[in-house]
Amino acid sequence: MQVRKIFRAVRPFLSAVAVLATAAALVFAIYFTELGTQWTTFLAGILVAAILAEATRLSRAEWVVMRRTAQLSSLKGKFEREMQLRKMAEEALAASKPRLHLIDEVLPTMIAFIDIEGRCQYHNRAFMDWLHLRPEQIDGRHMREVLGANIYQEAATAIRQSLDGHPVHYEWKQQMPDGAIYRLSVEHLPQLGEDGKVTGFFMLIKDITGPGDVHTPAQLESTGPGRAGNDAVAPAFVQDGKADHQDLFVQPSREQTADRRDAGSRIMAAIKENEFCLFCQLIIPLAVDSGEAEHYEILVRLMEEEEGMIPPGEFFPLAEKYGLMPHLDRWVVQHVTEWASRQNSPDEKRARSMFFINVSAATIGDPGFPEFLQLTLLEYGVPGAALCFEIPNSELALRAMAVAEFARQVRQCGCRVAISGFGQERILFDLIRGFQVEFLKIDGSIIFNMLRDPAAIAKAMSISGVAKKIGVKTVAELVESEESIAKLREIGIDFAQGFGISRPRSLAG
Repeated sequence: MQVRKIFRAVRPFLSAVAVLATAAALVFAIYFTELGTQWTTFLAGILVAAILAEATRLSRAEWVVMRRTAQLSSLKGKFEREMQLRKMAEEALAASKPRLHLIDEVLPTMIAFIDIEGRCQYHNRAFMDWLHLRPEQIDGRHMREVLGANIYQEAATAIRQSLDGHPVHYEWKQQMPDGAIYRLSVEHLPQLGEDGKVTGFFMLIKDITGPGDVHTPAQLESTGPGRAGNDAVAPAFVQDGKADHQDLFVQPSREQTADRRDAGSRIMAAIKENEFCLFCQLIIPLAVDSGEAEHYEILVRLMEEEEGMIPPGEFFPLAEKYGLMPHLDRWVVQHVTEWASRQNSPDEKRARSMFFINVSAATIGDPGFPEFLQLTLLEYGVPGAALCFEIPNSELALRAMAVAEFARQVRQCGCRVAISGFGQERILFDLIRGFQVEFLKIDGSIIFNMLRDPAAIAKAMSISGVAKKIGVKTVAELVESEESIAKLREIGIDFAQGFGISRPRSLAG
């Protein structure tokens, strides 16, 4: 390395030294030797060539210096322009500070920017004060955490539309801790990046409550939706001047007693406080070496500190009565999806397992549920194929068109569909031909009586035979014994679940 440095340092002088050496050799040859004319001419030619080479090098060096000088001058000009631009930007920023202060600190309109992942990247003071949150509880947080699960679920359709690049305007009503109801006007303004893709949207929220709009708790009982809690919201989405009301909750009548209102509020509070817990029951393939994965049915239980676990037969009727089943169904979907996102099984067969989730009649008719489902799957990165929604056989018989539309929409999210309680009333194969289902769950009353009632065996065999012809898997419910399992294998049932297979266990465990 030291030799190379010395060589680079002396290299510019080598040609000059060579010229001087050649000139000295020529003078010496002419005056002090008797060399002939040919040698003198040869040495003179070498001298001239050396002089020309040196002149060329000096000329090139001069050209390089001129070019570098011009580049330096250009860079100096650019630097001066950038300094001027920076000075102008600083002056503009200083001039805009009062306006930014107006937006951040004074403007009563609540403003937040939500990025493409659903996280809040900006908010002003009005937004923070309205939610009674600290900046660290908002900045970088997902909107589900900021707004609360109920508001986020209700606004799922509007959020999805905004992230697709569509401006949205709607109104919602918010119940405050003192029971007063406020009307809020909400606008979503999508923002596009340089590539033309949506980078997020601005959420603008304005309080439009009029003097006669603030309802007291007593007025709420007769005029407002049956809700409870700070983030209970009833949005009415407005597009093209038309309101698309998505409030599926039953309005309580004046005659409802206080204890019934307390019961409905108790269910809603349990949903908000995550007092429900999830269990799962194993669904196994019956055919030996079938290659089919095991699946699980999700069961919901309500935990009470003093009374222990409350069976669904007690809280489901109340949830249905007060229109809370859409909330509960969404809670189940969110928590199952969140749990599934944390599982990372190396077993390929286990990775194909599905979670069967029962949906209520209200959820089947909820136009906002598919959007919520799609947002939830995207948020947690879970494929739709991990979920299979169970639709009651009775709903299929009563409103086949609504069931078919629900099945179509959840299948667009990649999810699967099953008909539960099949065969309980009458065989509905003609109806299920109108849309795709993956599973028919044979009603437990048929399976339970199968060993002692020939008619039950015949019905199970009939369902199995037709299901195989149309490419649908069958699941036997309420399987209690090894004898039942053997009989089900004999008649070709694909899957089985029940206490004879596995008792329910906590999903978290």
